[in-house]
Amino acid sequence: MAQRLNPTPAPTPAPPRLRLRVTATAETLLRGGHPWLFASSVREQNRPGVAGELAVIYDRRDAFLAVGLYDPESPIRVRILHAGKPVTINETWWRDHLEATLQRRAGLFDDGTNGHRWINGESDGWAGLVLDRYAGTLVLKLYTAIWLPRLEEITRLIRARLDPEHVVLRFSRNLQALARQEYQLEDGAGAPAASPTVIFSETSLRFEAEVVRGQKTGFFLDQRENRRRVETFARGATVLNAFSFSGGFSLYAARGGAVSVTDLDISAHALDSAKRNFALNQTDSAVAACRHETIQTDAFLWLEQNTTRQFDLVILDPPSLAKRETERAGAIQAYATLAGDGLKALRPGGLLVAASCSAHVTPDEFFEVVRSAARRSGREFSELATTGQPADHPATFPEARYLKCIYLRVGH
Repeated sequence: MAQRLNPTPAPTPAPPRLRLRVTATAETLLRGGHPWLFASSVREQNRPGVAGELAVIYDRRDAFLAVGLYDPESPIRVRILHAGKPVTINETWWRDHLEATLQRRAGLFDDGTNGHRWINGESDGWAGLVLDRYAGTLVLKLYTAIWLPRLEEITRLIRARLDPEHVVLRFSRNLQALARQEYQLEDGAGAPAASPTVIFSETSLRFEAEVVRGQKTGFFLDQRENRRRVETFARGATVLNAFSFSGGFSLYAARGGAVSVTDLDISAHALDSAKRNFALNQTDSAVAACRHETIQTDAFLWLEQNTTRQFDLVILDPPSLAKRETERAGAIQAYATLAGDGLKALRPGGLLVAASCSAHVTPDEFFEVVRSAARRSGREFSELATTGQPADHPATFPEARYLKCIYLRVGH
């Protein structure tokens, strides 16, 4: 009796390409280069989408507008990869996209610097993805689920182009459970087996980066240019570094010839890291000669209560005081108080360096807060400079412009 063969099931057809149409306002924003399409701006969609798939956006005339990565769970429904003329997003496109991003950093770093940012999220066309270098270790940090299905592909491209010793994966807190449960990936995966701390160089100073558990990707690389500027003002100065973290500003001031540096931080762990960073640089005679003092304290409270100690250089670089728009007004008031207390700790002729990393407080708002505090102090002052983000941390749209710093010299 002939055996009946089961017919081969027909292959499941691929779903149609995810197509979206958006509001007129969103069209204008996307044409202007904004990298986010919000869910409230989607007016038509041909089918449900899954995290990380390509979504093609069309304008009112059914012409191609942009393409990006779709996220059904986020208010930012699509994070744009490309806008303008149609392109094919394939392995060649990704490779060229990475190469263009790296080439924008060409010539930015001296021979004594092997710690910097290779990819800065949306402003480099990699929305929600950051890639930092610490010597032979790269730290890839993701802030959105759209990259999880593509992580193997992207990591392979990065390894092929940059040939790192290690690639450490870091996930924002909102992604850690998803990465673990759906992709079996732990925050910190790929770290060097010997130690979670990597030693790197910045302008020939040596620092440690806590690439597994440290803030951001392990170090605050974005303040490099301000640290270099502080070094030029430090000769012969007594320095107060409030919110000192691991002592980056302090070490530059020491190399610049500061007589003493006092670090204030609420974290004993951060102050211990600052001590280790100073120890790493004792072969530099200026660093070795500088007296380094650490005080574990609430820097806000210490500055408020300080009535006796004065310094030639005061650095105020607090953590973000407005992580959401509802905190903006309180942050502005806190910056005003902080600047006023910092000015009180300055000797005549001293220099105040005040920074903010709160994206919800604009540069103009922050600079005016510090200037107003200086006017209220009754002291004459001159403004030496205002700065923003360094070139390896570009900001191509308003929400990306988080870092700002102002330098004020008080009169004699």
